[in-house]
Parts: sequence; C-alpha cells; structure tokens
Amino acid sequence: MATPDYHLIGLYTRYSSWTARVEAVLEYFQIPHTHQFIQLSETKAFSPTGLVPILQCHSLPSTTITDSLAICEFLAESNPTLPLWPKDRHLRALARSAAAQMHSGFPVLRNNFHTNFLAKYTGNIPIPDGAAAEIARMFRIWDLARKATTERLAELGEVDEGFLFGGFSIADAFFWPILWRFRSYGLSLEGAGPDALAWMAKMWNDPVFKALGNRYYAQAEDPQTCIAHYDDIFRDRDDVQYSLFPKDWTFSVSG
Repeated sequence: MATPDYHLIGLYTRYSSWTARVEAVLEYFQIPHTHQFIQLSETKAFSPTGLVPILQCHSLPSTTITDSLAICEFLAESNPTLPLWPKDRHLRALARSAAAQMHSGFPVLRNNFHTNFLAKYTGNIPIPDGAAAEIARMFRIWDLARKATTERLAELGEVDEGFLFGGFSIADAFFWPILWRFRSYGLSLEGAGPDALAWMAKMWNDPVFKALGNRYYAQAEDPQTCIAHYDDIFRDRDDVQYSLFPKDWTFSVSG
C-alpha cells in the first residue's frame, strides 16, 4: 500500500482543539493520512515555530503547512472534488466567515475553558466577565448559519444535511471542540435557538464524531498521552469537582 501523501503532527487530540479540527476534516472526508501525536515539550522538535498542528505533504517535500485554518485551506485546494467548503458560492462565503471568527475570536472562552474532551467539571465553576457575551455571539453564529442555509438550499432545491452550511464542512470542524467546552464545563445552552440545538445534536450523534470520541477515550488509556496541565484545572478549588464523562454519554438540551 502506498504511503498517504499527508502526515499530521499535533498534540493529543483529546486536549487539542487545533489538532482535532484538522483531524476531523481528514477523517470526515476520508482523506488518506498518517498522524503523529506528541507532547507539549516536543513541539519545537517538529515545528519551526514551536506551534502545532503541522501538516507535511510528501508530494511537496520542502513544504510544511502550519496553522489549522491554513492546513484546512490547503486540503480543500488539494482535494477540489471534495466539498470541504460548500459548493455554493454564497454558502461558501458564509462558512469561511464563520470559521474565521472561531479561528481568531472568542478569547474569553479560549483562555478560561481549556479543551479536554473527557473532563467533567461540576460545582461552582467560575464564569469570567465577557463569557456570556461570547456564548451569545456563538449561538447567533450557529442560528444564523442554519437559517441562511435552510433558505439557500431551498432556493437551490438541494438537500440540507443539517450541518451548519448543509453538508459537513471545515466550518463544522472548527466549532467541534467548542462543543466539548459546553459539555465539560456545563455551560448553559439557554439562548441557543432550535436550529443551533439541532446542529449540536447532529454533531454529537454523527458516526464520524462518535468514532473520534472513542479515539479520545482510547488515548486516555495510555498514561503517556496525559497532559496534566489540562486535566483537573480547578484542583486548587474545593467547590469544583472533577470527573470524566462516560463513553455512553449522549447529548440532550438539558446536558
């Protein structure tokens, strides 16, 4: 069997929103690839900037692509027959806008609610200033995406698969890890419209993402994958309890 053209290097995906996004795109579209997950202390050995993920392309041996959005754009350009972005120009523009907002924005959510797929925090979880506004903005993005997509696909007479912009795209992959944050920290879904909630259910119940979730649990079976900094981040607080979600957890509006 020929070696796949792409090789992904990143942090263990149960902790890394950046690497998990790229992995989600590669897996959903069944793009042949190999992967290598590393520890935080190893990043400078693989990346000129010390940042991951990076994508190596064997057919372009002198090229190392860094940054999750740049990697996904490269994959979209390199695989033009696959709908990594919506085929419709209007929806493609909206999808790129949504992904870019997630890529560059939401600093309060990023900096205070670290990604950890398995973690479950309960109790007096601190909600910093600005978090409510960012959550409300997130819900608006999802609701508006679904409303615009429903209308546009109806105009075109095309099937709506229920993802943000119809079929699964890079935009969905970019918001996938934010769903972990809502789950891990028990963040309220109050304010999310029915369209946004339906999209959340679509993501959590999709077979590809269920399989990815199983991979995250499998990683946890190897102690070498542990990044202690991202586990019980409230270990100094007696009013927040840390546990792990069971593998058979299912999404519901009530959490």
